[in-house]
Amino acid sequence: MCASTVLLLALVPAGGHLVTTTDCYRKTRIFMETFLPKMGITVTVIDPADVKALESALEINKVSLFFTESPTNPYMRCVDIELVSELCHRKGALVCIDGTFATPLNQKALALGADLILHSATKFIGGHNDVLGGCISGSTKLISEIRNLHHVLGGTLNPNAAYLIIRGMKTLHLRVQQQNSTALRMAKILEEHPKVRCVYYPGLPSHREHHIAKKQMTGFGGVVSFEVDGDLFTTIKFVDALKIPYIAPSFGGCESIVDQPAIMSYWDLSRSEREKYGIKDNLVRFSFGVEDFEDLKADILQALETIESA
Repeated sequence: MCASTVLLLALVPAGGHLVTTTDCYRKTRIFMETFLPKMGITVTVIDPADVKALESALEINKVSLFFTESPTNPYMRCVDIELVSELCHRKGALVCIDGTFATPLNQKALALGADLILHSATKFIGGHNDVLGGCISGSTKLISEIRNLHHVLGGTLNPNAAYLIIRGMKTLHLRVQQQNSTALRMAKILEEHPKVRCVYYPGLPSHREHHIAKKQMTGFGGVVSFEVDGDLFTTIKFVDALKIPYIAPSFGGCESIVDQPAIMSYWDLSRSEREKYGIKDNLVRFSFGVEDFEDLKADILQALETIESA
């Protein structure tokens, strides 16, 4: 979050304008909606696939920055990085992609035309569910502007955290390879399962932006979101029946993690407020670790069996 907030404060001037997408990390959205307006900064929120809305925002406002995740959290929506970079650069706006879900291995946003790439190093880069950190990559000019403000605001990584992140990066390629493979295989199984209503994974042909993901990603990541066929309590029952994953609001580590956003990341909102952000009661976000595929498959299938058929 320190990386995100410092980046936004450094690159969007007071009274400036920012464009972002509907589906995104909740804390980033809160910062944009509640804090940035105090500096006179206005925000346009668009659907990740709505290129016309981006063009219109760039036309109407003097946009400093387009900030989005790709894939997004938790519905794994994908933005055509090459296209949005071209549109934004034409109007003098910068593009920052939060590539945390993609990992630096599966997607090279800078090579696709983005100006900056942001990662939560807490997730796949650290990879062991034991360290907090963030990182930003881009040109020396932009990074220097961000770094100067970062030195003023603080939020510095401590040496032990830096050591843990370096350690994690040594196995990043091995972990991500395994996670890509397990997630894709499991997404296909879940999509066919009668007790699963819907699966959100950019590697599936049924995904809204599969054509974009296929073009700009070499693997589709280790996180699969899906809707269980049931209500809030049926979903709680399913999550509780799982034996392998930890129940926690994180992802990208060696250990599998399961998250039910309605009662975890969005626990403080009423049902109608959650639905405004598209967070359904039966939504599950599953981060696949490096455990054996057959063990994970058996665990998920047995947990789904605890759900009574409608």
